Amino acid sequence: MTRRILLMIAVVFFAAGTAAAQLREIYTIREIEVEESAGSVIQAQQQAFASARIKGAYRLFERLTLPEDRSGRLGSGSVSAALADRLAAAVDVEKEERGGGRYVGELAVVYNPSMVRDFLNERNIPYTDQTAPKSVVFPVQSGGDAYAWNEAWPDASRGRLAPFETARGNTATVSSGWETLSGDVLAADARRAIKAELLGGEGSYRVRVVSVTAAGETDLGTTNSAATLEDAADLAATLMEEAWKRSAIIRSSERTPVETTILFTSLPEWNSLRAALARSPLVFDFEIAGLSRQGAVVKFAYAGDRQRLVSSLRERGVEVETDDMGWVMTSAITRTPS
Repeated sequence: MTRRILLMIAVVFFAAGTAAAQLREIYTIREIEVEESAGSVIQAQQQAFASARIKGAYRLFERLTLPEDRSGRLGSGSVSAALADRLAAAVDVEKEERGGGRYVGELAVVYNPSMVRDFLNERNIPYTDQTAPKSVVFPVQSGGDAYAWNEAWPDASRGRLAPFETARGNTATVSSGWETLSGDVLAADARRAIKAELLGGEGSYRVRVVSVTAAGETDLGTTNSAATLEDAADLAATLMEEAWKRSAIIRSSERTPVETTILFTSLPEWNSLRAALARSPLVFDFEIAGLSRQGAVVKFAYAGDRQRLVSSLRERGVEVETDDMGWVMTSAITRTPS
């Protein structure tokens, strides 16, 4: 029993450290291009840093919110230099050229989560800074150069609300299901596969994005046209983020309390199920009421309707059913036949 408790404590502290690193990455905006001229290089640099803080703030708001929620509440001119300075925690130089009173570079700005949250809350702009379940992206297409489409994707996302890794050397196709894709997904410690199906032709690429878990497939939508494969991959990654924000952003203060039974077959499976619930943006006041070797009783409250919660947990590999015991949750991965 002591060993079991120590293992659970270790998992909690590891998860806390990982969450802190993810939060910093979410609140870091990179590759902000700046070019300023002034009476001296120092003055030009100061102007560039101030400009980067403002540009980065707008990009951060776009990352955390939806267009319809920003409309009328956050337009051009909403962020002054003084406000951007308060929101920012640090400025890092990625590239720079300086001389003759001119400063050109690419900067990264780290923002203070508490200050940004306060700003958005004061203006009643709904947002989320919680990340979606990690995915493995499988770039697929019916014909054409599959290698080029795969190479257009980065190895992994950076700072996105829907984090992912890209499968390399996989023979996935448009029709591949969970049984084919799950090996790469589980090896990456991810929760779902994303089939990014390339449509259209050169100069007019579109991407159909489909989420695949042990519980089934969900069509997340199709992107607008892009001129290059790299732009198409970026639009697909952005669509993944938009889909996540629409499922995670909460606009109501209403909460529904519930008590549910979680069944599991091992300690890692319990930790996985517990984390899926505790990290869901729709779940509040999560509490463990009882724990045994094969099951647990938990209490929590959830925002929105039941189906929204069920769909959200399904994306995290959790099955929800109702029987005489009330709600029963199990791992969809464990239940999938081998």
